[in-house]
Amino acid sequence: MNGMPDDPGEALVDRVLALGASLRSAGIGATQAEAVDAVRALPHVELLDRTVLREALAAVLLTAGHQRPTFDDLFDLHLPARPGDPFDPRHADPPGADPSGDDGRDADDPATLAAEVIERLLDGDDVELRRLARRAVASFGRLDGHDGRPTFLAHRALRALDLGGLLEELLRRRGVGSRAMTPLEERLVREEVEERLARLREEIEAEVRRRAVAERGLDASLRRLVRPPLEELDLFLAGRDEQAELARRVRPLARRMAARLAVKRRRGRDGRLDVRRTVRHAMSTGGVPLDPEFRARHPQRPELMVVCDVSGSVAAFARFTLMLAHALHEQFSRVRSFAFIDDLDEVTHLFAGGDLERAVARMHVEASLVWYDGHSDYGRALERFHARFAREVTPRTTVLLLGDARNNYRQPGTWVLEDLVHRARRVHWLNPEPRGQWDTGDSIASRYAAHVTSMTEVRNVRQLVDFVESVA
Repeated sequence: MNGMPDDPGEALVDRVLALGASLRSAGIGATQAEAVDAVRALPHVELLDRTVLREALAAVLLTAGHQRPTFDDLFDLHLPARPGDPFDPRHADPPGADPSGDDGRDADDPATLAAEVIERLLDGDDVELRRLARRAVASFGRLDGHDGRPTFLAHRALRALDLGGLLEELLRRRGVGSRAMTPLEERLVREEVEERLARLREEIEAEVRRRAVAERGLDASLRRLVRPPLEELDLFLAGRDEQAELARRVRPLARRMAARLAVKRRRGRDGRLDVRRTVRHAMSTGGVPLDPEFRARHPQRPELMVVCDVSGSVAAFARFTLMLAHALHEQFSRVRSFAFIDDLDEVTHLFAGGDLERAVARMHVEASLVWYDGHSDYGRALERFHARFAREVTPRTTVLLLGDARNNYRQPGTWVLEDLVHRARRVHWLNPEPRGQWDTGDSIASRYAAHVTSMTEVRNVRQLVDFVESVA
């Protein structure tokens, strides 16, 4: 970087550029130009302050808030808060220590280590807390793999330390619950203690990442440890935290999609050929229709019926899709929702209040979804839908089926789909399973796919957004 004052050094420059490349590999569009801008920002920040450095690089390399978790993971891998080169196990631990994580001594006793952690949390000694985090991972986070190489897991170390017990003891030691404290003072102390416990968790997670890099190499660690961007998150496997984040993003996502859908419908103002006006206009050119005339185009908003399996592992996928469909209700003349497990019920009224999260929670309590054993029965659900609602399916209706097509070896009810295809505008099926798993075990995906307009693999938000735009 010619002309840069206080050259931060080639090693740091290389790591920042590698960080940009890893962000691109993870699906975050950090361009080469932005990576160069990040390098140019280095002389203007305090490099010894990792918080300042992290925020400066994030400001240059990221374009959206939801990209931050992935950035933080990659930042800790490329620029770890540890002495030595984290990519070389010979320098990852103090001299004489076992780089695999044993540190050359016997494992700690959980109670003894927890007592030390409490003391360090109380006196605010970050250096000692980091050392204790390393001990916790070495003692309690290790899991020996089938290949003989150890794997270190943060949740094992955190479970051994019992963060809930640490919180209670710290609050007691700080006097929370005593009459001498006002409610405001208790709240401030609790927030301070929770912040220090969060710091401990971060140190343990950072140590797990460091050991993974030292043991398996940077490339392998990137694939195993880096969380995908939210748009690429597998809805089929979304955990509770990811589901909560998706729920928070439903309305902003729906607004952006609605704007694009409105523009899409306004495109192409010409409808069908108007023969009468074309012939009349051709009289001025001797009967030659040089300038065809078209009827005015009047785009209509379609109706949407969403029929979704809400059992077991597909529940997270159905949950987000239902919330998105109702958040997009302005782009459809009507949105109706039906949920099933081995019985089917309409749940549209639960979404009328606008509280999408509460509506999904009420659905599992108030709707009649289980008839016999609580295992998915697509055949019965389809037949129930046909008997009660088929007459309301019109040529303006798009029927959207959500589920993995795993029917537990029961009757498929494909005749219902054949009839719905004739009644509806389109019948689409969204399957959250990978296409390679279709027709394995009790899956009859191909049998259902033969009777609908399309069956599409939809496993993440990006695929779902693309599909909804094409339907609307």
